[in-house]
Formats: sequence, structure tokens, C-alpha cells
Amino acid sequence: MRVWDADQLREFLSGIQQHRLYPAYYLAANTGMRRGEVLGLRWRDVDLDAGRLSVHQAVISVAYDIHISDVKTGSSRRTIDHDRRTISVLRSWRKRQLEERLALGEQHDDLGLVFARPEGTPIHPDLFSKTFDRMTARSDLPVIRLHDLRHGHASLLLKAHVPVKVVSERLGHATPAFTMTVYQHVLPGMQAEAATTFGDLLFGPE
Repeated sequence: MRVWDADQLREFLSGIQQHRLYPAYYLAANTGMRRGEVLGLRWRDVDLDAGRLSVHQAVISVAYDIHISDVKTGSSRRTIDHDRRTISVLRSWRKRQLEERLALGEQHDDLGLVFARPEGTPIHPDLFSKTFDRMTARSDLPVIRLHDLRHGHASLLLKAHVPVKVVSERLGHATPAFTMTVYQHVLPGMQAEAATTFGDLLFGPE
């Protein structure tokens, strides 16, 4: 597992702002959603006023054919809150998408997807990953996989002392224990900080 730190992630997102898929990668990085969940997200599942979205379906590739499927488990069906910056990115994207739809008129095949090809059909998951790979290859950043945006989201939150249960819920993990197992590489440093914090609370700072 290889992840970017906050500065590296910010540099990446800043460098791709003009790309059509920028909002999709932004959402993936800021929510920890899986690739298929991002591509399967519908506008009916997004509440921009409340600042949250619901995950119900995913776009998947079976023998390279695109299918829209329900998410795998009950824990994967979840609600994710997002911050005002993410809301702003989605609002701007919604405006651009509506402009594309008006330009195409009857040629637009509207499935209600937040992220789709200009004509409204789903984006192939493999294309989404390969586009990300090309972007990272052109940058000066360490090369990571698209899925590592999800790992990075979790790692940054855990290092910031966000409760494991909250991180687990955002990722759609079955249990917090599973989250702790996957991200145990982040926890040793947090354990040491916790020990120091407790000692300081009990006896005062050294």
C-alpha cells in the first residue's frame, strides 16, 4: 500500500483541475469511495444542500462489459458527508454536465449518473483507472494506484485521530476491526502518541 500525504494529494488535484474527470477523482480522494461507487453514483443520491451522498450502486466491468450493480454488502450501502469544497466542486460539475446535455439534446442518454460520458453513458472503470495512471505518470509525484486514493483517505483521517469507527463507516467496511487490520501500519505511531498524551494528562507534560 502506497499513499500520498496531504501535500502530495493537494498537488495532484491542483494539477488536474482542467481535466473533465477532475470532479470524479476529487470525490474519490475526499470520500474514500471505491472506483465503481464513484462511477455508479446518481444525482438522486446526492443532497448538495445537506452536504451528503448515499452509496447504493456501482459500475463494474465483467469481461470488459459494463454493468450497473447494487453495492456488495449492507455496510457498503452508506451515507457519506462531505465538506463545503467538495460541494462546490460537485455544483460546478453539475452545471457543466447540464450544459453538455443541452448541447447534445436528444442524443443524450440520461441515466442520472453524476459521472458519465458526455452522451450520458457510464464511464468504463478500466478507462477511469488508466486515465489516473497516465496523470500520475506525467507528474513528479510517487506513482500510486487509483485505489490508493481510498487508502490515502483512510490513512490521513486516522493520522488526524478521527475515530476508527467513523473512518470505517465512510469506507463502507463491515466492522471497525477490519479497518484497524487493514490500516494497522498507521496505528503504531498513534498508539505512541496516545501513551504520551495519557502520561501528560496524568502527570503533566515532561
